[in-house]
Amino acid sequence: MKRISLIVSILVFAVVGCKSGAQKDNTAINTDTNTAINTSAETSISTENKKLRAVGFTVGDLSNPFFVVMGEAVEAEAKKIGGKNVTVIVASSAYDLNQQANQIENFTAANADIIVLNAADKRGIRPIVERAKKAGRIVIAVDTGAEGGVDATITTNNVQAGEVSCKYIADHLKGKGNVVIVNGPPVDSVIQRVSGCENVLSKYPDIKILSKNQNAEGSRDGGLRVMSDLLTTFPKIDAVFAINDPSGLGAELAANQAQRKEFFIVGVDGAPEAITAIAAKNSLYAATATQNPRGMAQKAVQVGNNILNGKRPSNPTILIPVKLITKDNVSTEKGW
Repeated sequence: MKRISLIVSILVFAVVGCKSGAQKDNTAINTDTNTAINTSAETSISTENKKLRAVGFTVGDLSNPFFVVMGEAVEAEAKKIGGKNVTVIVASSAYDLNQQANQIENFTAANADIIVLNAADKRGIRPIVERAKKAGRIVIAVDTGAEGGVDATITTNNVQAGEVSCKYIADHLKGKGNVVIVNGPPVDSVIQRVSGCENVLSKYPDIKILSKNQNAEGSRDGGLRVMSDLLTTFPKIDAVFAINDPSGLGAELAANQAQRKEFFIVGVDGAPEAITAIAAKNSLYAATATQNPRGMAQKAVQVGNNILNGKRPSNPTILIPVKLITKDNVSTEKGW
């Protein structure tokens, strides 16, 4: 999305509402949306037909292509449902709780019909979600959970992502070796991935987790920084689990700079750059548990619009399964 179109959208969004707040916002559909769990049945509570007018989406970090794709999909789906005049604002919180709270307040004041929330802090966001709900806004948590009474939560099955990634690691190490976990922001999705990984590795007494608490902030620069430190600390590493592909790609860059080649890297996301790395002959990147950012974003808008029109999902927690991309199947994968 070009910056000029974003600025125009922000101005229009401010006009839609009865009140306008100063926006400090920044501004992403996989045809295979995967099969969502417990999404088929809905409860109808009203026959009223309301037209979708405005959607606000606050995400963790728009320097991450994953969230750019999600933002594009939110906009495309909102306009598909409500027409070309639907206003969509995508704002980056940079994982700053206060900034995200301000963004939600602005969306609320501008009478957004649906607020799609990628929470910077699951618990800390609760008061502002409660205020948005009290003001009549529909709030859909996406990619990670959020407290405060959100109407629905749509995420990757993040525990499964950690499990399949680290089962791959355990299998390729034949149950023995040194592993480091390149961790990330303490949001629900990341915590669940690490938990899934630890659950699997705990079954292998000869696999030792050397480090699991270093926060690479989900970014390439963070992965480079954290992995550089880990390489200095540990002379022998056999495998790396990165909580997302940007930090995993940063970890590979650190390894190349340090001329360390004794380990392989497994990430989460299915990012195009990761798929390219996996396909490369001499890359340390071995696998990624692919997510479906387009599918999650589309589903968030669809569910929000259904709720707007009185139809709630039978289960407000919707999990999207993952698929592991490896060097064996990467030639058939296109990514997002």
